[in-house]
Amino acid sequence: MAISKALIVSLLVSLLVLQLVESNEAVDDQVTVYNVSSSYARARINCPVRCAVRCRLSSRHKICLRACGTCCFRCKCVPPGASGNAKVCPCYYNMTTHGGRRKCP
Repeated sequence: MAISKALIVSLLVSLLVLQLVESNEAVDDQVTVYNVSSSYARARINCPVRCAVRCRLSSRHKICLRACGTCCFRCKCVPPGASGNAKVCPCYYNMTTHGGRRKCP
């Protein structure tokens, strides 16, 4: 009888451990998928550095940096390069002023 109780307890403990391991792996997989799908847009970025790259060729450098900084803090992304690349960060590209013009350089 003592062997049966020990066997049942060890089976229950092993099932519990197996369940915990599987649930932990499932959570890790979900986090990985989320991070991969939105790694560029949701990662913490250094806005001043990204905006310096974005505005490096602008004729109005300080105004470009100010507008880019505002857009970066709101959208949490800055498209790569000096211009274009709207598909990388649609929030940044589609933000407009009160007059309907694009806000972000």
